[in-house]
Amino acid sequence: MDRTNSKEQFVHSVFESIANKYDMMNDLLSFRRHRAWRKFTMKKMNVQPGDTAADICCGTCDWTVNLAQESRQGRIVGLDFSENMLEIGRQKLDKLGLNGQVQLVCGNAMDLPFEDNQFDYATIGFGLRNVPDIGRVLSEMRRVVKPGGKVVCLELSKPVREPFKSIYYFYFQRILPFIGKIVAQKYEQYKWLPESLAQFPDHRELAQIFKDVGLERVEVYPLTGGVAALHIGEKGK
Repeated sequence: MDRTNSKEQFVHSVFESIANKYDMMNDLLSFRRHRAWRKFTMKKMNVQPGDTAADICCGTCDWTVNLAQESRQGRIVGLDFSENMLEIGRQKLDKLGLNGQVQLVCGNAMDLPFEDNQFDYATIGFGLRNVPDIGRVLSEMRRVVKPGGKVVCLELSKPVREPFKSIYYFYFQRILPFIGKIVAQKYEQYKWLPESLAQFPDHRELAQIFKDVGLERVEVYPLTGGVAALHIGEKGK
């Protein structure tokens, strides 16, 4: 088994196993900050009624729901490779009456099952650090947005200033996995989170990858001292 497939299969097994506790653990582990980060992101995106979007690695569809609500009648597609996560998302969409507007697809972020130039936005929230090839996923997202469309990534990042940096890493590497073990009965799965971040580029390096795949006017917003970062890039017209 090659390294790419090995990572992909491991990450798939992680998210299949934590799907039913995913939303609760996000609130707990981020001290609910992920909600504020997403709200900030939506403000910067300024989605208009009728806009279309593909939400990649959509998980349990929190961001997919936000996009649909802002777009009102625009076509929204959520894609994830975990059927268990998508099932949680389907329940949310059904409860909110958004099934007619939102389509959920079980698929691979490395090979998006969409034609070129289809969407106003392609978004990925807290999923990019889990993919085998960051550049390939961003290239695929760029491919499926229309000329002038935007690729948007909201992701955990790496604080750069002390002492916050040391405190953050102590929490993320030592405390977070044990919270996962106690609350969700999943130690190895939550131990994966700090490991995935350690290999992930910081906000400056990720901005360069955005540019390397051909995205223009790249905007970067470090959030909460650099714990997370928002990146927005535009496809040239």
